[in-house]
Amino acid sequence: MRTIVLAVATVIIFGMSSVAMASGGAAIYKSKCSACHGQNAQGTPGMAPSLAGTDFIKGDAGPIVDAIVNGRAGAAKTYKNFPMAMPKLGISEADAKAITDYLKSL
Repeated sequence: MRTIVLAVATVIIFGMSSVAMASGGAAIYKSKCSACHGQNAQGTPGMAPSLAGTDFIKGDAGPIVDAIVNGRAGAAKTYKNFPMAMPKLGISEADAKAITDYLKSL
């Protein structure tokens, strides 16, 4: 019985942690990313692609965090139809993970 209670408590704590990360990620997204990707990650014509619900966002978090931390330019630029490359914004890996959690929650 004690093991079950501990397991349930762990799941609840991790669940609340993800919600907190996503809400913190929303604030960081709005301040650092929304100017190009839109308030709700729907993209901005001529600026940046939509992120909400895309296969990229639904996929593994590692490449998303990498793109946020390192930007995308030159050969790494995925969306050639947008004139701007994604700049390196000096976002920490922890903040990039929070943004990723937020994007995955949309």
